[in-house]
Amino acid sequence: MDEKSLHHEKLPSTLRKGERDREIEGMEEREPEGSHAPPPLPPPPYTLPPIRLCSEDILFVIDADVEAKAEMKNSGPRGKPVTRLDSIKQAVLLFVHSKLTINPDHRFALASLTQSPAWLRKEFTSNISNVLASFRMLSVADSSCGVADLTNLFIVAANEGKRCQAESRIFRVILFYCRSSTPPQYKWTLSQKNFTLDVIYLHDKPGPENCPQRVYDALVDALDQVSEYDGYIFESGQGLSRTLFRQTCVLLSHPQQRCGQDDIDIPKPLARKSVAAEAGEVQ
Repeated sequence: MDEKSLHHEKLPSTLRKGERDREIEGMEEREPEGSHAPPPLPPPPYTLPPIRLCSEDILFVIDADVEAKAEMKNSGPRGKPVTRLDSIKQAVLLFVHSKLTINPDHRFALASLTQSPAWLRKEFTSNISNVLASFRMLSVADSSCGVADLTNLFIVAANEGKRCQAESRIFRVILFYCRSSTPPQYKWTLSQKNFTLDVIYLHDKPGPENCPQRVYDALVDALDQVSEYDGYIFESGQGLSRTLFRQTCVLLSHPQQRCGQDDIDIPKPLARKSVAAEAGEVQ
């Protein structure tokens, strides 16, 4: 076979290759039947701009009224009664240990509250032993302290807030309040807010001599007036230490990262779901 014949025989093969290339290109352009491009993702509901989270100076203010001696429903080792004050001390230690695990640069101080606040330890510290030593100085009154005036507490907090701002820190007050019949009072006219207030309110059930709702409302008003970031307030009349611990754990949230309290969906309930509900989720 001569060279012309060889060339003539290869030509159709070259044409067939070009046809195959065009068919492949056509297949790439055509989408399979029934397929659609995925829709674009919606924008996120919100975005968090990058910010530096400041370390905190946290002042625990513990109610030293006689009502802090009220017994909780749970008991301690060998059936020993547990008071509100005992549970508050445990909650504070739980908080401090957890907070230092998150950031060892956080610092803490303690004060008691009778008719007005009083420092137990004015120097802020990250040392657990110093926090324990402050607890030993805390004593509870044997009779009612009457009305608590929070004015001086807010003045001290505002001054500490200025100091923290100069140090690129933030200041927070966590108040444990135990009085069921005497709402706190305060006078506050400053519009500038430079600290955050959180409150945990332990109280008795409503009765002829108690007005926990009035007390709670007064605490909410105080929180709204003075808090720089979203302040949280929790209450419990159940007398259960675990409720207090759970609420204290929510306060671990950094004020600069908080949502409004109405949007909190933690902690999740630990009750087991029914078998029927679990089966429905699987389907």
